[in-house]
Amino acid sequence: MIRPSCLWLLLAGGMTALPHPACASTVTIALAGEINTFDPDQTNSIGTDLSVMSNIYPSLLLRAPDGALVPALAREWHTSSDTVWHFTLRPGARFIDGEPIDAHTVKWNIQRILNRQKVTPVASWYAQIADVQVISPTQLDIRTSSPYPALPAQLSMMFLLPPEWARTHDPAHEVSSGGPYIVDEIVPGDHVSLHANPGYYGPRPAFDRAIYRIIPETNTALYALQAGEVDYVSKFPTNQIGQINGHGVATAGAVPSSRTVFIKLNTEKPPFNNAKFRQALNYAIDKQTIADTIFDGHATPSGCEVLTPDYFGYNRDLPGYGYDPERARRLIAESGVDLSRSFEFDIPRGSYLQGEEVALAIQAMFHAVGVSTQIRMIDFATYLAHYRKAHDLSPVSLLGQAWPTLDAAGFLKLFQGGNAYSYWSDPAFDAALKAGESTLDQTMREQAYATATRTMCAQAPAVFLYVEPATYAYSRRISLVPRGDGWVRAFDMKPAR
Repeated sequence: MIRPSCLWLLLAGGMTALPHPACASTVTIALAGEINTFDPDQTNSIGTDLSVMSNIYPSLLLRAPDGALVPALAREWHTSSDTVWHFTLRPGARFIDGEPIDAHTVKWNIQRILNRQKVTPVASWYAQIADVQVISPTQLDIRTSSPYPALPAQLSMMFLLPPEWARTHDPAHEVSSGGPYIVDEIVPGDHVSLHANPGYYGPRPAFDRAIYRIIPETNTALYALQAGEVDYVSKFPTNQIGQINGHGVATAGAVPSSRTVFIKLNTEKPPFNNAKFRQALNYAIDKQTIADTIFDGHATPSGCEVLTPDYFGYNRDLPGYGYDPERARRLIAESGVDLSRSFEFDIPRGSYLQGEEVALAIQAMFHAVGVSTQIRMIDFATYLAHYRKAHDLSPVSLLGQAWPTLDAAGFLKLFQGGNAYSYWSDPAFDAALKAGESTLDQTMREQAYATATRTMCAQAPAVFLYVEPATYAYSRRISLVPRGDGWVRAFDMKPAR
């Protein structure tokens, strides 16, 4: 909620009032999940942890609301060879303790991430970095072991800690700052309050104060919005959009997110190693009806790939699987798969927008072509334990994935043979990914990913469903550009005119 707080000075000898300083204001943002850590190297959660940290710690680049990569600490960047990226930094930037934010700071933070003695969940993002060479306080080269065209986009996810401060503090529970805001108060499970950093090297944020309130329950967050207690809410069902707009106190809508939702098929378990059977399951699903009825038209049906149009490497020429239950039945017959058994169908509880409704619709559509499934609701931590740690995923499961670089190289690698997340292997697909990673030439990369996506479409290691809508609602007292990549940043918001 925006609360003006004006301090007035009465001039001696008169009643003239002057504002001192300017009229302050606050924006309050509802977060749907807990903040797990304040150490940027120990989390990959964009919608909570990293969104808050992006307000308090500097980064080389930022992803703007329109999806463009824009300068932050780095003013310029370019390649000097296939494996060297050169960065020019802003001079004079400092953390609040006076430590410089310079090339040495960047090198220390990269080395911290890649330190093998301390496991960090983001280390794989930067594993191709071979060396960081400091040329001057404002000049550095980042050398990679092989071409890494998505490195600048990946660096927009890296937030810099002050090295000297971090040596004597626990960044997971203590905070410094070198970004647009400074932390005033942290109440775990309740809120984090911030105020604008007067020494920030970049543009001053439009709001003097920002508060992140943790409100996991959707209806509670929407009530708070209607009561004027918060200014921004996201991740609510699409059927709430019309109701929110009808109340007249907030603007609600949805934009396509960068996340695709699909049915993950474990091709390591028969009969899902049968390509005809997997293709049949794709023809069995009426994606348009799911988009229209469950998501009120706000979801975009996927053609025949997991990439969305936001990604480099998205293949606009793939025809996709249409809804054709007769063809599905014919392919099942040709596949020779025995349909007398039922298949486990795992749904991570509360992880995807209206995921439970989607699962029920898909179960019915599978049943219509003779495929029986048993829905099993499990918590996301249990799902991840089966998916990543035990590598024992159920034959069928609902999954939503995205990749922060918005580049096919990162997203499609989740399906590469040998990747712990894959559960599928295809030599032609793997070769295409390798070709796309081995050059900085954009045309050659597009051709490689066109081959990869065609192969994936034909082999169908997933049932391609839809691009998940990113729902949002914000107070009429603020203005913003809705974004679909999960970032929720106070400095992206401005007072409404």
